[in-house]
Amino acid sequence: MKAAIFTIDTGMYRAKEESAAAAALRRVLEQVGFEVRAAGVLPQERELVSSVLTRLADTGAVGLVLTTGAVGCERDDCAAGALEDVAERLIPGIPEALRAYNLRYSKKAMLESMAAGIRGKTMMLNLPESAKTAREDLEYILPEVVQVVESISL
Repeated sequence: MKAAIFTIDTGMYRAKEESAAAAALRRVLEQVGFEVRAAGVLPQERELVSSVLTRLADTGAVGLVLTTGAVGCERDDCAAGALEDVAERLIPGIPEALRAYNLRYSKKAMLESMAAGIRGKTMMLNLPESAKTAREDLEYILPEVVQVVESISL
C-alpha cells in the first residue's frame, strides 16, 4: 500500500521546516506496511491543497493521503475544505470518531474541522498538527483506514 503525507502550514512552508507530525505519521504507516511515496509541507492555500489531493488520487500514485495541520477555526485553516472540494464520497464517521476520542483530553477538540473522504481509489484524511495527537489519532483508527484502503483498491 502506498501513501502520501503533507503538512499544511504556511509558516513551515516559508521556513522550509520539516514536520514532526508527518514524521510520526510516517513511522506509524511504515510499521503496518505502507510505503510513503510522497511527503512535504504545503502553504495554507485551499486551491493548491485541493490540486495536490486531486493529482495524487487521479494518477493513482497512492491509496492513502494524510494531511496534518490547518484543521482549526482560523481564517486560513483550509484542510477540511480542500478535501471536501475534491472527495467523491465523504466518510463523516472518521472525523466524528476522532473528535470524540480527542475530547477525552481537551474540549478544544470540538473546534477541529477535520474531514475524510474517497476520490477514485484513494482515501484522504485530515489530522491535527500536533505530532502526538496526529500519531494517536492515526493509531486509533488505523484498522479502519487499512480496511478502507484495501477495499477501494480492488
